[in-house]
Amino acid sequence: MRKGHKRNSSNIFPIKIDQLEKLMISKFENNDDLSFTVFHHQNKNIAVFYIPYQVTPDKVDNLLLKQLLENKTSWNTESILNKMPLSSGKKSDRMENILEDLIKGCVFVYVEDEDEIVSYSMQTIEKRDLSKAETETVVIGPQVAFTESLTTNLNIMRWRIHSTDLVLEKIMVGKRFSREVRLIYVKSIANETDVNTMRQRLQDLEVDELEDINVLIQYIEDSSMTIFPQFYATELPDRTSYAISQGRIGVLMENSPTAIIAPSTFFSFFESTEDLYMRWNTGSFLRILRFIAMFISLTLTPFYVAAVTYHFEIIPTQLLVSLGQSRASVPFPPIFEAIFLELMIELLREAGARLPTKVGQTIGIVGGVVVGTAAVQAGITSNILIIFVTISALASFTVPSYLMGTTIRLLRFPMILLAGMLGLIGMMFGLCFLLIHLLRVTTLGRPYLSPIYPFRMQDINKVLFRLPQAFQGKRFASFMPKDLIRFGKYASKKKDIDE
Repeated sequence: MRKGHKRNSSNIFPIKIDQLEKLMISKFENNDDLSFTVFHHQNKNIAVFYIPYQVTPDKVDNLLLKQLLENKTSWNTESILNKMPLSSGKKSDRMENILEDLIKGCVFVYVEDEDEIVSYSMQTIEKRDLSKAETETVVIGPQVAFTESLTTNLNIMRWRIHSTDLVLEKIMVGKRFSREVRLIYVKSIANETDVNTMRQRLQDLEVDELEDINVLIQYIEDSSMTIFPQFYATELPDRTSYAISQGRIGVLMENSPTAIIAPSTFFSFFESTEDLYMRWNTGSFLRILRFIAMFISLTLTPFYVAAVTYHFEIIPTQLLVSLGQSRASVPFPPIFEAIFLELMIELLREAGARLPTKVGQTIGIVGGVVVGTAAVQAGITSNILIIFVTISALASFTVPSYLMGTTIRLLRFPMILLAGMLGLIGMMFGLCFLLIHLLRVTTLGRPYLSPIYPFRMQDINKVLFRLPQAFQGKRFASFMPKDLIRFGKYASKKKDIDE
């Protein structure tokens, strides 16, 4: 990370307009991005300059230039601010402020020999329309997703959380190319220590630029060495607003269609907003199914390798005969066979993600069938292993978080190596190592495995399964919100009309 370069902060005013023009053109390396026009009005020279593609032309012509030139007033800095029918005007006399506002879409008006210059924000914002989420698809519940426009995203958050207690704290990040970041929380609920920690991490960043909020996560997360994601990155406004209402913190960044939710535990990555919208028993079933799928995805292929290589005695006799016939023509040991198929699945997945949508789906399905069938017929692998690898791949896709799903798929490879070298003992060694590692990981300074470690019985029903809504009156105690109570004991008490 580099410290920002020192800028010239001297007062350049008063100045002649021709000198101002030369100075501004030199700041833009003599290119054609700057529109600099000089008008002669009431015996005074007035300069108007801006970057054309950063502003809205109709606003400049109708709201500024028309008023400026048709009015008989003898303009100066104060009269422009007081009489111009625009509300966003401000004065400046520092070059670094002028350049910063210029690239943000401000139009500058300077009356020759005045001590200050006036600017108006007339920024034009290019943005795509609201659409469905691409990586976090949901069947039940709101379908809208965040966009690259920070203004639109803030509007969505205000629309979803109708409270004067909602804080949208502005922080500028990036020394050379600054980006606006918003720290979002409910002041009366969010833990003050978490808010201060996140604010400090954002303010202490000394980087030139940030390409996306996922890059920001890599700077502010607790540990950059762990493979597990520590903050949940979501493109769903309803998930973000729900987390904020529970006492957690959201972070939005300019030009990024993703929000950060912090702190986020290991179990947060297996939760889906659909769990809230479904019946409690259905939501609990699906959540438990995801945990089972995660375990299957991580251990099924390594278990096959360990059993076939070292532990034939644990395989049922009838299945052992079928397995022997399937592997009779395979010249490779199970570990190479498994790694080959896992790599093939990953190649197909990556190719399907990078190719155009319709072609990618075809390649994924047809390629998997053709290559798998050809591999069995050529004697490179057994058909039983193909079944196991396919089940493992399908199980990894049940995780709502793309980052956590990718992590689980990546962890399969060291687990296969351990199983191939040490059998079930190697598998247990790998699982114990993962557990010890997870016990050491933190998220915004809080334990990653909450509420399992440290154990909090009152929070178990919020991560492993769901109880009926009437029993969800308390917030997640492990995050220590200021207000633990969501609703009272009798909030959902039912009465008939004649009672």
